Amino acid sequence: MNEIKFYSGENIPLEMHKVRIVQKLYLPPVEERLKLINEAGNNAYLLNNRNIYMDMLTDSGVNAMSDNQQAAMLRADDAYAGSETFVRLEAKVLELFGMDYFLPAHQGRACENIISNTLVNLGDVIPMNYHFTTTKSHIEKAGGRVEEVVIKEGLNPKSDYPFKGNFDIEYLRKVIKEVGREHIPFVRVEVGTNLIGGQPISLANMREVRKVCDEFGIMLMMDASLLQDNLYFIKEREEECKNMSIREITMEIANLMDMLYFSARKLGFARGGGICLRDKNIANKMSEFVTLYEGFLTYGGMSVREMEAMTIGLEETMDEEIINQGPKFIEYMVNELVKKGIPVVTPAGGLGCHLDANLFIPQVPQQEYPSAALSVALYIAGGIRGMERGTLSEDRNEDGSEHFSKMELLRLAMPRRVFTLSQVKYAIDRIVWLYENRELIGGLRFVYEPKILRFFLGRLEPTSDWQTKLAEKFRQDFGDSL
Repeated sequence: MNEIKFYSGENIPLEMHKVRIVQKLYLPPVEERLKLINEAGNNAYLLNNRNIYMDMLTDSGVNAMSDNQQAAMLRADDAYAGSETFVRLEAKVLELFGMDYFLPAHQGRACENIISNTLVNLGDVIPMNYHFTTTKSHIEKAGGRVEEVVIKEGLNPKSDYPFKGNFDIEYLRKVIKEVGREHIPFVRVEVGTNLIGGQPISLANMREVRKVCDEFGIMLMMDASLLQDNLYFIKEREEECKNMSIREITMEIANLMDMLYFSARKLGFARGGGICLRDKNIANKMSEFVTLYEGFLTYGGMSVREMEAMTIGLEETMDEEIINQGPKFIEYMVNELVKKGIPVVTPAGGLGCHLDANLFIPQVPQQEYPSAALSVALYIAGGIRGMERGTLSEDRNEDGSEHFSKMELLRLAMPRRVFTLSQVKYAIDRIVWLYENRELIGGLRFVYEPKILRFFLGRLEPTSDWQTKLAEKFRQDFGDSL
């Protein structure tokens, strides 16, 4: 990777792109922000985008496309069956991952639905380094359960361990022996573990997982949605890969897998997804679910224009100068917050900057959803929308009790090529102010609670008048500033 130094000695990320299309933003006054978040049931998902200054909820489907992606969308072939657009996409996917079959789907969770319907049976157990919300729900809906086998470092927010998404290999063996190989249809690798801070898994660890799967005769599957960040970290942090190209690392990883799936809302800077696999019989079974749930096999529920953009985006993912922008911006934000004493997940991972809500607001117990409370507080403080990644993101236990999350995080996603450095500095400023006034923040409680994936549609209320006091303190400190 090319290195660019500043004569001043300042260490800041330099964008290797220019902005050619802009969208006007609106920052409501703090009094309006207080009103809006309560109208949204204290759930950032239910805010209207027009009332958000910095949308750091997710990087899913909101990354900036390149000029070549936009241009490719104009040549889309919109044939229902046999589209040339699909032929181009299929060829690119099979080229990059070296597999035999590609099945399109409209996004990652659609892939999970097809995979679970095909492979997961009642009583099955799926070992994985760490779960994702929709992954877990689809597996449980099919009658299976998830067993997390991430290393202990993965659950330590403050650490300098470079690959906190790694599997605990001995524990993986223990799980397989206890459950029985016949009840484990596959082992799932999540690159760039979403719920524990976007932390990467090493190539060496994936090779060890492959050995265990071969030992017991179990398929190995990868969720590649966050692959681009993981590729960057492997090249940066894994000694044997420093002289390898991104394309070579991609193929090394893919060669270890029997199957992979991805959301192109993340991987490829587009909107869609797909499943790549080697086994013809499984591909045939899955293709029936594609046509049932997604559409014909040459579009899979996707817009052909998005498919053209995905083809270009996947190729651009092989360019280190393109995929390093997100991790570099995230690292800058993490490092600046660390300097200010703000509790964040370290080392900086992919996807976004993650605030440790347990340490940020220790006065809020887990049953009052500290990550969600911190999300609400940050919106009041700055019009910034983040995503709760804690207990609120877990479904309740069967007896109705809370399933307390192993980590309480507020994720501030960094959509690729979207924010300027001054906007990132604004977010840092408002987080620092919030931390200095953290004693004002209280908890939340449900007024409407869906049974499944409650964090999407649930509505909550504050446990006291803490939000009003926070808004008043903002006005006192910032005067007439927005």
